[in-house]
Amino acid sequence: MSNLVVPRRSLMLGTAAAALVPAAAFAVTGPDVGKPAPAFTAVDSNGKSWSLADLKGKVVVLETTNHDCPYVRKHYNAKNMQTQQREAAAKGVVWLTVASSATGEQGYVTAQQANDLTKSRDAAPAAVLLDPKSQVARAYGATVTPHMYIIDANGVLVYKGGIDSIPSSDVADIPKAKQYVRIGLDEVLTGKPVADSSTRAYGCTLKYPKTST
Repeated sequence: MSNLVVPRRSLMLGTAAAALVPAAAFAVTGPDVGKPAPAFTAVDSNGKSWSLADLKGKVVVLETTNHDCPYVRKHYNAKNMQTQQREAAAKGVVWLTVASSATGEQGYVTAQQANDLTKSRDAAPAAVLLDPKSQVARAYGATVTPHMYIIDANGVLVYKGGIDSIPSSDVADIPKAKQYVRIGLDEVLTGKPVADSSTRAYGCTLKYPKTST
């Protein structure tokens, strides 16, 4: 059963944010670190198909997103997510933002909306994958937004969890937090094992479809 946590700061987010059901969960479902990452194929916001199999030989980051989530906004408003996306790209890493909110649920985006968000936020992922049936998110056991994953060049899942170590929606906490994804990528790219390979993912509950299809 998930270990749910509601950070105190989330209680001050106002009526609209209250509907987001903030949550944090230590990874208890989904694939195991050290095992092959689940295969997936998804179409991005520009109509291009992406397959994990086609990315063999590349380090891949998956970032689940919901643009209305305060925890996602924290990292985008502070430019933390965009900075890490650009750092990763400069090192040859393929960073894929995955929009997994179900159709009609909060965080759902059309292809045009996804592109507009990328532009307005000055984001820099390799692509925004559209996952309205939450198939990619379900395969990885994603529970919140943002939920982060690192897959090494051999297709092995080497990290799953939070982007950093402080589960809050407060921008001021970013400089004080341990940046798990940035550090993990550096370790992978230098041939080292990821020291903190499974951490607590925090954010807003991922909006899965009401019924599976």
